[in-house]
Amino acid sequence: MKRFLASGALAALLLSTTASAHAARVPVEAPHTLPASSVIHYRTAKIEGLDIFYREAGPADAPTVLLLHGFPSSSHEYRNLIPALADRYHVIAPDYPGFGQSSAPDHKAFAYTFSNLTDVTEALLAQKGINSYTIYIQDYGAPVGLRLAIRHPQRVAGLIVQNGNAYVDALQDFWTPIKAYWSDGSAAHRDALRSALTLDTTRWQYLNGVRDPSRVDPDAWLHDQALLDRPGNAEIQLDLFYDYRTNVALYPQFQSFFRTRKPPTLIVWGANDKIFPAAGARAYLRDNPQAELHLIDSGHFALEDRADEIVPLIRDFLDRTLPRR
Repeated sequence: MKRFLASGALAALLLSTTASAHAARVPVEAPHTLPASSVIHYRTAKIEGLDIFYREAGPADAPTVLLLHGFPSSSHEYRNLIPALADRYHVIAPDYPGFGQSSAPDHKAFAYTFSNLTDVTEALLAQKGINSYTIYIQDYGAPVGLRLAIRHPQRVAGLIVQNGNAYVDALQDFWTPIKAYWSDGSAAHRDALRSALTLDTTRWQYLNGVRDPSRVDPDAWLHDQALLDRPGNAEIQLDLFYDYRTNVALYPQFQSFFRTRKPPTLIVWGANDKIFPAAGARAYLRDNPQAELHLIDSGHFALEDRADEIVPLIRDFLDRTLPRR
């Protein structure tokens, strides 16, 4: 019996050794690797003493697409769009001061104005040597991007407009309490806007006008709200609400840029948006009739639920208007 067990163990050892030797001779297929362009880099630059966070992906020598976020979001808004474009384009999405992962100094130490947000964005682009770009503008991204455009019109290769306003046509009922604040800057009117910084309002911005809420990732509004709830951030946002009036004063200059430069323009606008209604989208055609307008069955953050419709439109537009790499 012992001899039988011993011989069985020897046979098993021989079979194992033979199998291992055979396996060693079989070439192992290398694991599939994703293209380098699919990798998003999360970086921080020192700009005017501030840490400015930005997401970046795609070939460094490809045409640049600059993604400028809205309120109350950050470059997180573009977490899904970036990899959808980075196979062919260099994509960069910064966080403004007071937003996302960028520095958020106290509002008494840093003036939160749209002029200053634009200065910081411009300085980041200069530091990176970027002097030509197609700008994606949404919400606050519109005044920042269009201020860049009127400062350096020759640098703008094109515009992608997604619920990013440049016309009084879109400043309708939603804006009544904000206009009251603009009228006198009073503490009473300022305090009346604090409800705009609550979780209910942030969630509303993402879901209002959306046909199928199950297509919207709740992490989006929870991420934004966590940053809004940081100590001192409410005062930052209220300062920017007040300064937004300076953007309205620049609308004629923005419109002159559209009219005289006629940059290639794609408008993909959530038609059910109550913050910037579709009248604001149609108004672009007055100054640039060649702009392409697509009204999407969505709301303010249309990328969240309609990326499957919007991304192909963006890729087609970029492929037609930017040089191939």
